[in-house]
Parts: sequence; C-alpha cells; structure tokens
Amino acid sequence: MRNLFSFLCLFGIIVPGWAQDYQEVHRRLLVVDGHNDVIITSILRGRDIGQRLEEGHTDIPRLIEGGVGVQVFAVWSDDQKWKKDAFKHANGQIDALEKVIRQNPERIVLAKNTSDIENIRKSGKIAALIGVEGGNMIESSIPNLEQLYQRGARYLTLTWNYNLPWATAAAVEDSKPLSKQRGLSKQGKDIIRRMNELGMMVDVSHGSKKLFYDVLKVTKKPILVSHSNAAALTPHYRNLDDKQLEALKENGGVIGVNFYAGFLDEGYESRLRDAYVKYVGPLDKKMSTWRQYDKLTKEQQYQVTTPLSSLVDHIDYLVQKVGIDHVAIGSDYDGIEAAPQDLEDVSKLPNLTKALLKRGYKEEEIAKIMGLNFLRIMKENEQN
Repeated sequence: MRNLFSFLCLFGIIVPGWAQDYQEVHRRLLVVDGHNDVIITSILRGRDIGQRLEEGHTDIPRLIEGGVGVQVFAVWSDDQKWKKDAFKHANGQIDALEKVIRQNPERIVLAKNTSDIENIRKSGKIAALIGVEGGNMIESSIPNLEQLYQRGARYLTLTWNYNLPWATAAAVEDSKPLSKQRGLSKQGKDIIRRMNELGMMVDVSHGSKKLFYDVLKVTKKPILVSHSNAAALTPHYRNLDDKQLEALKENGGVIGVNFYAGFLDEGYESRLRDAYVKYVGPLDKKMSTWRQYDKLTKEQQYQVTTPLSSLVDHIDYLVQKVGIDHVAIGSDYDGIEAAPQDLEDVSKLPNLTKALLKRGYKEEEIAKIMGLNFLRIMKENEQN
C-alpha cells in the first residue's frame, strides 16, 4: 500500500500533505533517540555541548532544533584500551554528563524512569537517559552493575566488539557457524536475571547470534537491540537476520534503526575509498573509514554517503518482519562518521519524519517508530 501511495503521489494522482505539514507532525511527536555517543566524542574532549558546535553531530541547541525529547547518552569504552578501570571510566562519563546537565538545567534533566520522562517533557525540557555500551564496564561484577543502575543507566549493551568472560560479541563470533559460537556463561545468565530484577533493559546490539538466543532463553522481559539494522538488506554482522527478527518479535522487544551508512548500504565503503583516492590521494589500507571520510569536503561526503531512502528501506523491512510496534531509532550519532544524506546531525531529524510521511506512514505509526516503542519496552522492563 505504501508503494502504491508513493506511485500515485509521483504522478500527481494524489497530492500529499507531507510536503506542507511534516514539521508540524514532527513537533507533535515524542522523539526518543536510543543511542548517541556524544559523551565520548565531544563532552570528554572538553567541547561545550550547551553551545552549538561546528564539530560532531550533537549539541543541545541542535537536539532542540531536531525536536528530540528523550536522548539516550551512551557510556562507552574500548575494551582493549580499558582492560583495567573500565568501571571507573564509566562513572567518569556519567560525571561528565551530569556536569552538562547541571550547567543547562533549563534545557535538559536526567530521567531514571518513564514517569520522570513524562514530567520532564511536560516542562518542555529534554529528558536525558543513560545507556552503558559494553559489559566490560561492569568488570564482571553484579554490584558494579547495580551501582551504574543507581546512577541512572537504564540499559546495558552486553558487549562491544570483543568477547567478555561472560558474553560474546558478533565481531568475534559471527564468522563461525552458530553451533561453534559461545554465548552467555553461567555468570552471564545471572547478570541478565539481575538486570530483569532491576528493571534495566538488556541490549544485544553488538552481541553474537549465540548470545542473542541465549539471552532470549533467560530474560523475562522484552529486550532491546538499540542500534542495528536488517541483515537481509545489508549483510553485516551488526545487523539482525530474519530468524533473529522473528525471535525478537516473539519476545516483544524493539530494534532501534542505526543511521550508519555502512550498516545501511553495502556500497558505502567502496564509494568512500574511490572518493578518497580521487580527491585526496593514495589510500593506506589501514586507514579507518572515519579518517577517510574526514578528509573529504562536505560536498564529497554528501556524495559518498547513502541516501535517506536507504534508512527508510530498512525501516520498511523491519516493520514488515516484526511489526510497527517493534521498530525504533538508535541513531548512533557521534559514534559514526557518516549518516544518511539529509540526516547529517540531530537537527535534521524532521527530515526522517518527512521521509516516513512520504513513504505512506500515518502519524500514529511514525509516533511509535520515533519514540513510543522505546518507551513501551522501557516501561515493561520497569514493571515487576
């Protein structure tokens, strides 16, 4: 039906309303972005996100401009860099976020539950949530997990890109057959059970397939996949295949669509390499995509990244597979170098609402994708 709607609009048979009213629709939404790395990439580097920045994807003025009502701030560490003191590093990041909030009390407030979010939004302020990205930061300790929860962490992404003693990562394991993978250890299962008791969402983005299925056997609550996409469209280990999506739907969980061009479009990295060679010079094979992208001009960056339609294609596919009640957004802004065209930073989020309206989604459907689905599983995890 949505494809038919787009076809009819294209030929002028239907005059769409989205072109005139998408900004008004967006203003009515409660926008919840389930994953943003601005703490590690800007705040800890001394950048004042209370002011509009030239660097990065995120600051408070652009969050307001983008209509973001609830922002999840990721607390992250590289497992290899933080083999020791990862828990201390996590607390340092929360300290840094709390300092930003203290400096901007009229614009942003820390939320610890859905009731807080409701009250904060009534006051017209941004509700800040905390998500811990990487189980290495609890240092295999349930008391550390509990302390992070007390400080406001409302989800734990079980792994990043390395295996832990109690949980395994897709980056390490998913090149192996499922039967050869390791998932949750006995301790890992105890951690999941304690998260359920606390009301802390279990996030399996970055987790191995075996970890994903092991979690589903243990958890009594709906799970979160905070920033991943559809592997059927882009076969990357960070995306979920159809069997995982089917299991996610049965669990009642939610997948937050990741904005990273490389997870949306298989051709992104090759276009980036070609552009680098054409406009900059010979490419060191060890150079990261982030460094390649940064060397290009804004116009060249726009040319190599994926169109916004690719993101909507992933949303369409996920809605088809898991249903409208199980898809959210987890942008990964400031954790990625390249977002889709016309979604270059958080201020551009109204363009996603515009694209969804153009694709034929109704306002109530967009409201679920843009925020209500995330809040639904957060509330279900809060309940005992």
